[in-house]
Amino acid sequence: MSDAPGIPLSAEELAERKMRFLFALRSKGITDARTLGAMERIDRGDFVRGLFSERAYEDMPLPIACGQTISQPSVVGLMTQALQVGPRDTVLEIGTGSGYQAAILACLARRVYTVDRHRRLVREAEALFRALGLPNITAIAGDGSRGLPDQAPFDRIIVTAAAEDPPGPLLSQLKIGGIMIVPVGQSDAVQSLIRVTRTGEGFEYEELRSVRFVPLVEGMASD
Repeated sequence: MSDAPGIPLSAEELAERKMRFLFALRSKGITDARTLGAMERIDRGDFVRGLFSERAYEDMPLPIACGQTISQPSVVGLMTQALQVGPRDTVLEIGTGSGYQAAILACLARRVYTVDRHRRLVREAEALFRALGLPNITAIAGDGSRGLPDQAPFDRIIVTAAAEDPPGPLLSQLKIGGIMIVPVGQSDAVQSLIRVTRTGEGFEYEELRSVRFVPLVEGMASD
């Protein structure tokens, strides 16, 4: 096996790692066929660069530019599965990051809008989306805590940064019958992944599992 740093994997080794990657997802509770299909189609290796590229198929978060991270695949899969995206849905993602989550959502939804406060991350993600042939993603540099009121309401909203509470502007942009997945917690040590469903009477909240995400920050970054 070519596990030494700097030695590229052979095609057979790469295929084996990808197969183990998918088996690991199933073992972590990701059973939805459409979610698994999207995660098989979208190669995480395309979204991990530099020193950490050889760890792209491990179930762990990894550093990316601008002090951010790409989430561990099992968490991406569980969030995607919990979002229950339909083929006609319009999805809003807050926190583009590497673009990995948005690319997976693009395989499942009609349209994906993704917002990040780091312009560099948006530029790099847009280039990847073009290279991968994913024309149904619109990436926007902006303050994700405010959502995208001009494009609202959304069938689904996913937040990949932790807020103290589900943000009010995002809740207001969710359609009746819509679902939002958001990590909630006042510190990076104690966070819960919450599924919010909007009903005709208000909002229903369901706690899914413990997680750790970077904080949701208001405003634009200086990069």
